[in-house]
Amino acid sequence: MSADGILEGLPRFDAGQVWLVGAGPGDPGLLTLHAVNALKQADVIVHDALVNAGCLALAREGALLEYAGKRGGKPSPRQRDISLRLVELAKAGKRVLRLKGGDPFVFGRGGEEALTLVEHGIPFRIVPGVTAGIGGLAYAGIPVTHRDINHNVTFLTGHDATGVMPDAVDWAGVARSSPVIVMYMAMKHIGTITSRLIAEGRSPDEPMAFVCNATTPQQQVLETTLGRAEEDLAVAGLSPPAVVVVGEVVRMRVALDWLGAESDGRVLRTDSLERRTRDRSA
Repeated sequence: MSADGILEGLPRFDAGQVWLVGAGPGDPGLLTLHAVNALKQADVIVHDALVNAGCLALAREGALLEYAGKRGGKPSPRQRDISLRLVELAKAGKRVLRLKGGDPFVFGRGGEEALTLVEHGIPFRIVPGVTAGIGGLAYAGIPVTHRDINHNVTFLTGHDATGVMPDAVDWAGVARSSPVIVMYMAMKHIGTITSRLIAEGRSPDEPMAFVCNATTPQQQVLETTLGRAEEDLAVAGLSPPAVVVVGEVVRMRVALDWLGAESDGRVLRTDSLERRTRDRSA
């Protein structure tokens, strides 16, 4: 790393620029080198609520941290105000890092913020991050694809900009055509969502999982079924942030829960998957 914080061979963060950077789902180890490079050079870091403190700890000494978190049901800054704040800071000659959980272009409003920067003539860079719908499930031992199970996957959000279940989603089409469904921000409307999927033809016995606080030491996983999800979630008392997955890939967790095995000192066995498959089909 050079004296001005630039990691060798990586881009210089110039004054007046805004970098929209994905911080991944939580574990600082999932930051990209471009993200770390940005943290080491930024003057101001405007960060979301879901950005892990361990990621922020990598910021250069003297960098200003500004909180711009948006959490459902809690007082939050308006998206337009956040976007204009980025413009204001860049016009003041700051190197502005907009640090967002996951990937800025996957249900992260990064596109909206980037368009505002274009509107005001602010130069910017996009740095993708590991999205929770892939990385978070991997930490739970759930692959989003497996060639013996699915050749496509659908990612969707459980609520729209107004906070209600999105009517723009073709729920019938998703239910019929997607063997695996990964949902962000879905816990608030989970009863309505599961009922809709069952009404559109999904089996109430189809496996389903909630992964809360994915990739962090607070990670919790609830395995359930589409028909029992709302009841089991209430009993478990889990709360957001969470990524939700529906599909046969959930069954693979019994054999692929590498993080749980690492914590418990267990050895993973494929016969556990075979036994679960037999038990479910009995």
